[in-house]
Amino acid sequence: MKVKIKKLSNFSEMLFGLAFKKNLEPVYFETRWGIHTFFVRKPIDVVICDDNNVVRKIKKNLKPWRIFIWNPKFKNVYEFPANSKYISKISIGSKICIPTIQ
Repeated sequence: MKVKIKKLSNFSEMLFGLAFKKNLEPVYFETRWGIHTFFVRKPIDVVICDDNNVVRKIKKNLKPWRIFIWNPKFKNVYEFPANSKYISKISIGSKICIPTIQ
């Protein structure tokens, strides 16, 4: 299944991510410090991958106003609207290949 993901590359894009958005779109960014869902209006699904894009952690239905932390050696973060068809077949150990758009 193909999906286009917007790459968040600067600090402000990563800080605000999906916050304040009415329509959530898949996004990708790199961080080792965890994420928050402050001001995100709807739950999201989060996929954490290692440097080879192997899935190391999945958090489905992460509700607004939460903090999600993982092992800091993994930095690739993919966020999707909750219950997304895009991650329905992804599991821990899967290798994913998702092209990003700028």
